Amino acid sequence: MPDLDLPTLCGQLVVGGFRSVEPPARFLDALSRGYLGGAILFRRNLPDLPTASRTCRALAAAQPGGVPPFIGLDQEGGRVARLPVPFLKLPPARALGLTGDVALIRRAARAVADELRALGVNVNFAPVLDVDSNPQNPVIGDRSFARDPGWASAAAVAFLEGQQEGGVLACGKHFPGHGDTDTDSHLALPRIPHDRPRLDAVELPPFRAAASAKVASMMTAHVVVESLDPGVPATLSRVICTDLLRGEVGFEGVLFSDDLEMAAVAALHPVEESATRAIAAGCDVVLVCSDEDAQARAHAALVARAERDEAFRARCAEAASRCLSARRRCPPEPLDEASLRAVLDRTEGRALLEAIAAAGAAAAAASAQAGQGIDPTEHGREVGA
Repeated sequence: MPDLDLPTLCGQLVVGGFRSVEPPARFLDALSRGYLGGAILFRRNLPDLPTASRTCRALAAAQPGGVPPFIGLDQEGGRVARLPVPFLKLPPARALGLTGDVALIRRAARAVADELRALGVNVNFAPVLDVDSNPQNPVIGDRSFARDPGWASAAAVAFLEGQQEGGVLACGKHFPGHGDTDTDSHLALPRIPHDRPRLDAVELPPFRAAASAKVASMMTAHVVVESLDPGVPATLSRVICTDLLRGEVGFEGVLFSDDLEMAAVAALHPVEESATRAIAAGCDVVLVCSDEDAQARAHAALVARAERDEAFRARCAEAASRCLSARRRCPPEPLDEASLRAVLDRTEGRALLEAIAAAGAAAAAASAQAGQGIDPTEHGREVGA
């Protein structure tokens, strides 16, 4: 890692979004000065291909010398897909899981990665590693590959490997598991009552499998797991982010927080507190997904604590080193718009979607014939993203 001054060092740990269609001058200035480590993009920023291409090129060009940014988005498929036509939009993870075909899932993820890479996106916040164990879950549902932990693990590993083969960093989410909640963490703080044996049997297997497969990054869940760290959201828990994820699960990649603007955390803690607590707990990056003032306050709070706390400064240096290593492995290299269009024209989008639909229908028919009664539309309900 280069010898970064403290504001630049701490800046690598904050990834932000912006409310306008294209990046404001203030946002680009923070990125170019090293006070942000990258950008997360949403539908509001990506209304069409020319805008998406122009935005990613502007973000990549704003990087300080030798410090490439994260440029990320959520392109899971289904209802969580940020990119406009003509980018490939996969069906939800549940539809991929119903194919029963890891080779097809890997192929689908690689096709998405090829397009993201050409656009200049170097991290996709996918796949979802949560097991869909609660039919009343308002936020996960068909974003999960399966109800069965074993198959959810296998399908998610195929997806993350296909994505990383295409040169895009994968991000498994939401650790230590958001599948068995009945509360949306965008709105309130969910609590998970399960004991450790249940967590080991259901929630944790996909995360263990992803760590073994060398997933480049993971994202925390804003959930309280009472048996692990009573009353403390996972994002702010050293017991969960460091002792469990690093020490037991064996994860070695970059750990992102979920968005600190979500009510599960924001209603309880100002961003200055949640940002410093998340980094101290073991997160390497805090996401602040729309409020540029909050991003600046988070950055200032990290710098202030690092100035007075030698152990915290060492934690920031560790996190920054991990982030820069990942970004240098996959720096954003956006093509010009014409070249990007040529890549999109070459991808196998329609044939791939037809193959997924056919494989899912065949698997459902075989299951029905065997008396298992699997309905491929069972998890197609629309729930909050």
